[in-house]
Amino acid sequence: MKLRTLFFTCLLLLSLMLLSLFIIFNHQLLDAMTINVPKDSQKPREDKLLRGLLSEEFNEGSCLSRCQSSLYRKPSRYEPSQYLVSKLRSYEMLHKRCGPGTEAYKRATEQLGHDSRSVGECRYIVWIAVSGLGNRIISLVSAFLYALLTERVLLVDQRSTDMRHLFCEPFPGTSWSLPLDFPLMGQLDSSRCYRAINWTRNIPSHLSLYFMHDYEDHDKMFFCERDQNLIRQVPWVVFNSNKYFAPSLWLIPSFQTELIKLFPQKDTVFHHLGRYLVHPTNQVWGLITRFYNAYLSRADETLGVQVRVYSNPDGYLEHVMNQILSCTQREKLLPQVAATESQVTNTSTSPKLKAVLVTSLYPEYSEKLRAMYWESPSSTGDMVQVYQPSQEMYQQTDEKLHDQKTLAEMYLLSLTDKLVTSGLSTFGYVAQGLGGLKAWMLYSPTNHSTPDPPCFKAVSMEPCFHRPPLYGCQAKAVNSTRFVRRCEEWTTGIKIVDSAHVF
Repeated sequence: MKLRTLFFTCLLLLSLMLLSLFIIFNHQLLDAMTINVPKDSQKPREDKLLRGLLSEEFNEGSCLSRCQSSLYRKPSRYEPSQYLVSKLRSYEMLHKRCGPGTEAYKRATEQLGHDSRSVGECRYIVWIAVSGLGNRIISLVSAFLYALLTERVLLVDQRSTDMRHLFCEPFPGTSWSLPLDFPLMGQLDSSRCYRAINWTRNIPSHLSLYFMHDYEDHDKMFFCERDQNLIRQVPWVVFNSNKYFAPSLWLIPSFQTELIKLFPQKDTVFHHLGRYLVHPTNQVWGLITRFYNAYLSRADETLGVQVRVYSNPDGYLEHVMNQILSCTQREKLLPQVAATESQVTNTSTSPKLKAVLVTSLYPEYSEKLRAMYWESPSSTGDMVQVYQPSQEMYQQTDEKLHDQKTLAEMYLLSLTDKLVTSGLSTFGYVAQGLGGLKAWMLYSPTNHSTPDPPCFKAVSMEPCFHRPPLYGCQAKAVNSTRFVRRCEEWTTGIKIVDSAHVF
């Protein structure tokens, strides 16, 4: 009897030990499976399809950022219109019918060089990557907006940079990559230039458009209604652009009704289309999530500070550092520092933790800020921690890892609660647009001195079109249209706004 009791007691203890091991193993397995979930996941989050903006047709594992980005970002204040959602689903079907590898694409390429031949419903935009990554993203979003408005298929030329290292495919069941055997591949930069077209003859099968910082008056004729009526008939349009030309599309009369239906909140163009198109690859997403979970997820409040120095020489400049401090403290984005511990106004036992994300080519700006809040207490008692993901020292466009770090830092800035950016910087434009943030923008310094005031709050989260066609067919519209105004940081530029503002 005693042996039987001892046997069952041992059996019970063994069962309990096995059960404990099973529970521990399950917890470890769960932790391993959720390693990319942010530590602050109890905060309100948006649904993974961004309220219908994204398609359900994707394999989640092929692009983690597409299905996980909502875990790291607060819900957007700006809901996409149902008309935009419907338009995106229609575009996706068009891209499937006309994209690379289809019979329609094959027929369209075979007819290149034969003027005034119809290719049915399949017409195309070929977008060429030019300049730095910020310029490329704002230009790409503009080209996609034009594709939506004109029912064209957007294809991306990847000769200068392999977009596959940076972005997931945005359209389900197809590709946006222009095949390398495209017949005009060696002529894209000069193919049938816009200025050389004789519109009195047959409509050409292809046309090259040039929207760079040095484009000329004849290039700007693209934004005229008369020219749009002719361009609609051209099957293939090639975009050489490094600018955000979307604001000038709003000034073309035939596009306005459609644009207002797509974007009832007019200054959400980049916010919605950027979040639809820009999904970092799994490798870039790893850079983003590892940094976020390690340094930003536990903070009560996060601030992004993006520093771009335009002067010659560039690098660390004391007046720029002073400008950053003046802006962040004047706008109460960061607390002042106290001379002594006794001057701290808030002695709470649970002070707030503020995490500051600094992005710059140079390390000194974050180092100075970090040292300041380590060597002296903040006047509010809040703890301020400063982090900088990389310090590349100089721009290295088209170098794979550099571009991946650049995209990761843009995206990380877009995840912060508040944002300070350098005026005119396309890097900053991308961050505030993706995040749905109206950044505080630093004025460009003059004469190596700190501007006063040092910064301003943007009236719109839209990027600035630095070189719009201010004269010619859009001259009156630029100065009279309620939803386009001059940029605060560049008075000859224009940007989209949601309400009337005086110039």
